[in-house]
Amino acid sequence: MSITARLAELGVELPEPAKPVASYVSFVQTGNLLHISGQLSNDASGGIKGTVGVDVTPEQAQAAARLCAINLIAQMKSALDGDLDRVVRVVKLGGFVQAGPGFTAIPAVINGCSDLMVEVFGDAGKHARSAVGVYQLPLGFAVEVDAIVEVK
Repeated sequence: MSITARLAELGVELPEPAKPVASYVSFVQTGNLLHISGQLSNDASGGIKGTVGVDVTPEQAQAAARLCAINLIAQMKSALDGDLDRVVRVVKLGGFVQAGPGFTAIPAVINGCSDLMVEVFGDAGKHARSAVGVYQLPLGFAVEVDAIVEVK
């Protein structure tokens, strides 16, 4: 099954890839590695903003991480001229959660991104990962995730 068909089966619609909001590019390919800049928990409705454990629940934060995954896949599609079947493996995700005092379930939040990568890409979606709690994220978003992807 193609990745596009798998996304449709999962009911995932990819948005237009987000444009950079500062002095960087959305992705860089070097050799067979695609490095994707951090994608925020943003969508057409404005996304999920706030501090996890304060005004964002863990469940909302996990949904925010899923939004990041969708945005990462949209960037992959753009970088690969629309051909997501060129993804060989999701190598590594770097997850950042705007966490409030005492909130330590950072890995569970980033599972929202990790789980979708496996749902979409199967075994090729299994990856190494970092999950870090931070004081603030750009524009007040709750979650940000970047990625390294092997492509053909």
